[in-house]
Order: sequence, then structure tokens, then C-alpha cells
Amino acid sequence: MKKLLIVVDMQRDFVTGALGTPEARAIVPRVAELVRAAEEVVYTADTHSQTYLNTREGRFLPVPHCVKGTEGWEILPEVYRPGAKIFEKPAFGSLDLLSYVREGGYEDITLCGVCTDICVVSNALLVKAALPEAEVRVVPSACAGVTPEKHEAALVTMASCQILMEE
Repeated sequence: MKKLLIVVDMQRDFVTGALGTPEARAIVPRVAELVRAAEEVVYTADTHSQTYLNTREGRFLPVPHCVKGTEGWEILPEVYRPGAKIFEKPAFGSLDLLSYVREGGYEDITLCGVCTDICVVSNALLVKAALPEAEVRVVPSACAGVTPEKHEAALVTMASCQILMEE
């Protein structure tokens, strides 16, 4: 069975930077453990430009973050597997990641990262749509939402869409 771990947006700005939270910092050891155990790992990276505040997202969330080339844009070294593929994405879900999983023949895909209620749920639903017969799962203990309540709500939404929960 071909397996893939997708680590969503474990970037400095979402963990220790501009939009960091205690919950995001708390999942770093669990994400690192999953990366060490995975056969194959890919990453998504929220990627914005210096003109972020002029974008639609920037008008809704006026906090510059994950600006390409800055320290905040970098994947945390504690969870990064050198040489792994990184899918830069300007929005919540990655269409390039969607193509990658569809063409890769994966039968078991696990997601973890931040934010459960925005980018994790977006990518999980895209993957499930691309591979409806694959085992698609999320590791709640390796995900953090904008708030604990939104994290839990996103988990319920994903479970409703037949995405499995794994500890």
C-alpha cells in the first residue's frame, strides 16, 4: 500500500511567529514523530508576497505572514525532512498537491499541521475528492486550529466526509 504524509503549513509564522499559538507550538513534537516514521513526506507552504495586504485574504486577515523568503515563511526545521517536496500555495488548498496525490497512486494519505479549520480541512477535502477510495486520515493530536473550538469543529466536518481520525 503506497502511503503519504502531508504536513500542512508547519511554518514559523503559524507556530512561533505572526500567527503562532500555544496549540501550534504544542503539536511540534507529534508532527516531528510522524515525519520520522513516514515512508514519504510532502509539505504545503502558505506563500504570500510583500503585497499580501492588498490581496483578498489580506483584507480579511490583515496580518502579514508567510511572505516568501522571510524567516516566517520557512518550514520549522524540527519537522522538515531535507529534500522533501514542498507545495507553495497562495490560498488554503493546493491544486498542485491535488494533482500530485492523484497521479502518485497513493492508497493511504495522512495529514497533519495547521490550521485544522482552514488549510488542513481544505487540503484533506481536496485529497478525499481526488482519491475517494483511498484511506484519508488526519491526526488530531498533530493538528492545531485557530482556536481549540474551531479545531474540534473542523475534525467533526472531516469525519462527516469520511476522513478518518488517527492518533
